[in-house]
Amino acid sequence: MNNIEIRERYPYFYETHLHTSESSACGKSTGAEMARACKEYGYTGIFVTDHNWGGNTAVDGDLPWDSWVDRFCLGYEHAKEEGDKIGLDVFFGYEAGFDATEFLLYGIDKAWMKEHPELRHITVEEQYMLVHEAGGLVMHAHPYREEYYIPKVRLFPEWVDGVEGINGAHHQYFGAGRDKRVFDQRAVAYAKAHGFPMSAGSDIHSTALFGAGVAFQRKLRSCRDYVQAYLSGEDYVLTDGNVWYDKRGNVIT
Repeated sequence: MNNIEIRERYPYFYETHLHTSESSACGKSTGAEMARACKEYGYTGIFVTDHNWGGNTAVDGDLPWDSWVDRFCLGYEHAKEEGDKIGLDVFFGYEAGFDATEFLLYGIDKAWMKEHPELRHITVEEQYMLVHEAGGLVMHAHPYREEYYIPKVRLFPEWVDGVEGINGAHHQYFGAGRDKRVFDQRAVAYAKAHGFPMSAGSDIHSTALFGAGVAFQRKLRSCRDYVQAYLSGEDYVLTDGNVWYDKRGNVIT
């Protein structure tokens, strides 16, 4: 299938890994700005996945828990407010960090976070169990990324539901003798070896979009709907912004 045929068959396109300047210290654009850019690009919806206390957060860690959560959710809330105005679905998630090993969480919300102040101190294993109790999904973000801030690659196959097989940032920043796309090749192989579902996202921090994401044959009703689509084995396709892949990470030809 060519690009036009793929988009006709899978018309509902979602950015699953996105940061905002309100909540992620590495974010360069506000939630509202990200929403407008993604709508203009052609996304059906976006998942705002800002860095939590274990990652590059923009929120003061000394705040009381409820105040911290309120502040943390601003990027999502501003994106959602703008999305409601312009016809872009905006869903909540976040990127949880454990000494630079990171996970994308979906199917949880602000109220759930406020109910669990212990989140600041839990282990990877405890996170998985808490998210599952809430009916959510844990995806290992860019599991094979190698960068100065990552002490070592650590895998937790027993404590994730799936893997971010395609990370758009790896397909944008390569060269000078270092092709970061190899990180995704390893992630796809890892997912295949364990039978994990795969996601794709841009890992975007500004309105200079990469165009990565996941496309479905139907419109998602909610973040919980996204969770069920993965867990039920629903059909979808992935892209790094240029190349399309089937849900097993194979290039579509």
